[in-house]
Amino acid sequence: MKKIFLTSLLAVFAVSGANAAVINDNPLYRPDQGNFYSMTGLSSDTNSTTTVGLSEEFGYGITDRLAVGIAMTMSENNWFDQSDWGTLGIGVNYRLLDMANWKADVYGSYGVGPVWAYDASFMDKDLTWYNWNIGVRAGYMTETWTVAGHVAFDYVNTESFNWGDDGLHLISMGLDAFFALNDNWSLLAGAEYTGIMDDRVENAGTWEGKLGANYNIDDNKFLGIYMTKEMTHTGAGQWTIADGFGFGAKFGIQF
Repeated sequence: MKKIFLTSLLAVFAVSGANAAVINDNPLYRPDQGNFYSMTGLSSDTNSTTTVGLSEEFGYGITDRLAVGIAMTMSENNWFDQSDWGTLGIGVNYRLLDMANWKADVYGSYGVGPVWAYDASFMDKDLTWYNWNIGVRAGYMTETWTVAGHVAFDYVNTESFNWGDDGLHLISMGLDAFFALNDNWSLLAGAEYTGIMDDRVENAGTWEGKLGANYNIDDNKFLGIYMTKEMTHTGAGQWTIADGFGFGAKFGIQF
């Protein structure tokens, strides 16, 4: 269940967070200096369970304030009969503010997609889009709960450095909440709006809500499940709630 047709082309790297040794899908997580992390995701949709989305994000904390990473997405259709390598992106994240419970990060990434479609060649020039992203995430974190908001802008075009009028400008903004029930279980919820800022595109935006639960295996591993629901702008001020819902799982580990 994709928010808009360009969503699957955008780089997914956007780590932010709290200088914390625990990886638990907190929206303000970031790796400490010298730590690697991996986030692996699996998703589908009740309207098309034969389509499965795969994602992988791998990063490293250069310092407690600076992290870098690489991320990719893939999809499998008709029970793995057709495979697409959707996106590939690199990103950087910097802790701008670390003042008691208040945290703020700036991040940016560069991505391409589709990298390789089952019915097209590698980086097909007629299909590939290039995406530049910059954003900020800020929030308040305690030992048991976190609330964080973010705003990000994307520029997408058919060439890496094509700044012409044929490119698309996107904005995404959202709010995420995290609550630890105990040492093992935590709940999370969030809502995000993604919109195309160019007037020539009629389908201009989508809201996505998310609910999930995580089981923290230990301080360095967690397993989570979640479900999503979308509401899409169809033009003329009308909004349509999508049929069905998305669902998925995520596994995170740091080392």
